[in-house]
Amino acid sequence: MEAWPVDMNDHPAAELRSHVVEFPDNRLAASLFGELDSHLKLMEHRLGVQLHPIGNTVVITASWQLVEKARILLETLYESLKRGQFVDQQCVEAGIRALCDTGGVRDVFAPENVIRTPRRTIQARTLRQADYIQTLGRSELTFAIGPAGTGKTYLAVASAVARFQEGSVSRIILTRPAVEAGERLGFLPGDLQAKIDPYLRPLFDSLQDTLGADRMEKMVSRNALEVAPLAYMRGRTLEEAFIILDEAQNVTPEQMKMFLTRLGTGSRTVVCGDATQIDLPRGTRSGLIDAMDILKHVEGIAWIHFSEHDVVRHPLVRSIVQAYDRAGRQQWKNGGSV
Repeated sequence: MEAWPVDMNDHPAAELRSHVVEFPDNRLAASLFGELDSHLKLMEHRLGVQLHPIGNTVVITASWQLVEKARILLETLYESLKRGQFVDQQCVEAGIRALCDTGGVRDVFAPENVIRTPRRTIQARTLRQADYIQTLGRSELTFAIGPAGTGKTYLAVASAVARFQEGSVSRIILTRPAVEAGERLGFLPGDLQAKIDPYLRPLFDSLQDTLGADRMEKMVSRNALEVAPLAYMRGRTLEEAFIILDEAQNVTPEQMKMFLTRLGTGSRTVVCGDATQIDLPRGTRSGLIDAMDILKHVEGIAWIHFSEHDVVRHPLVRSIVQAYDRAGRQQWKNGGSV
């Protein structure tokens, strides 16, 4: 992760300045500071500044440039709290990273980059996520491509829930292929539903996080929510629906064409996948790769490409993704052998 490696001892006192930032709401100030001021300590470590909380104020001490960065970060996160966004360590980390981006932290945490669902308010944490949220609001067909942990599926599910709540769509349909990690359904215990559930569990988790279990059950009982394997999509025309295909790298070209032609009037479709994590049998071309080649110039399709810089899970996940990317590049240079 990016940081400003500043040693306060390297700066003469004349180069340092102090600035006081006040946060009127004591309750929000406590959330901003974190338990035992953990968020402030993280900012100190990563930004190379000194932050002294006094009541509902923070005294920032650093060079002029770093004082401005810390002030902007604190004020931006406080505004997010005022809008109902939950600020945790990951959110603080995201804010620190955003300070390094060209657009800056204020562009990432702008009010329009928020998705409101029944259970939580979800805020973009990178510039690419901000672009994705806005694209989901205007595009009928969006491809979201990138590594794990970038929020591709979660943000799509949250957008689907928000659109359902506002009445823009009448149902939500989530699907994914039942092929991944080298496993096959036949080796799993139980009946067909028991075999399918493990493959769909990540989608259920995202729905429960944004909707809650009770709302999920009610929507399923009214046929307003469907989570099913991709094979169940064949032969259907889906109108006034928000449709999400997850793990799209594991569909064949024929399956991808079948899925994309399900789009009906008033519907929106999001295709999520990671082109580096294909689990199809050797020699089988990925439908996601195929679509990227065939549809790249088709007007009306939006493409969002995430990178390891957009990973918003545990910081270690980003390091793991970067390590595998380096290994993959080295393997390619060596002709396929590491």
